[in-house]
Amino acid sequence: MTADLTLFVNNISDIGWLGLLIFLRVAAAMALLPAMGERNISVRVRLLAALALTVVIAPLVTLDAPEPSLSAFVRFLATETLAGLALGAMLRLFVLALQTAGAIAAQSTSLSQLLGGSATEPLPAIGHIVTVAGLALLMMTGFHIKAAEFLAGSYTILPAGTFPSASDLTTWGVAGVGRSFSLAFQLAVPFVILSVLYNLAIGAINRAMPQLMVAFVGAPVITFGSIALLMLTAPTMLQVWAGALDSFLQAPLGGTP
Repeated sequence: MTADLTLFVNNISDIGWLGLLIFLRVAAAMALLPAMGERNISVRVRLLAALALTVVIAPLVTLDAPEPSLSAFVRFLATETLAGLALGAMLRLFVLALQTAGAIAAQSTSLSQLLGGSATEPLPAIGHIVTVAGLALLMMTGFHIKAAEFLAGSYTILPAGTFPSASDLTTWGVAGVGRSFSLAFQLAVPFVILSVLYNLAIGAINRAMPQLMVAFVGAPVITFGSIALLMLTAPTMLQVWAGALDSFLQAPLGGTP
């Protein structure tokens, strides 16, 4: 197998060699990209999408590529895969923000088990609805073009053939996780406020009328109120989320330090 791989690398054309090196980074990032890298999308579709992105990115990238050889291929396989996974993970954190916001909203309004486990991932109902809506909005606003520009621009920060600095990856990771949870709480704030007001009202009613079964009155109220609040706030939530993701993509390497 090693001999076959060596023969393939040694006989590849210059254009094919450049495309192969770019494909290594794109394919690794594709595994974690929002929308295009979801687990419920066929592996064949994701592979074709990675090839298409490679064709789009190749004219935009200038690589100082070595001569085709097995040792160079192994080195680029390690460095480009690591760089692609790091880039994809930074974008995947925005999907985590939507999922976390949905979980906070569902736990605050007692809707965490409305749809059970019907989603690919075990998400609460609100989290599943908001996440799917956010991914749909992302593709409608041209995320495939933005992702191509993001990956093409990443070569200025993460040069091909060099391992990313461990300190940089740590800084980017900590900043990304903090940004993700901060954004999640901002998106879920209306539901947290509704939960606080609901519990204060239920407590006051229970003190004023101890004989009243407040649970029978309060459960339909919080269910209807949370669904109505989702209907009213979902457009704004998705707009804020999409704006944060666009700001991330427009800055050098997504605004990472």
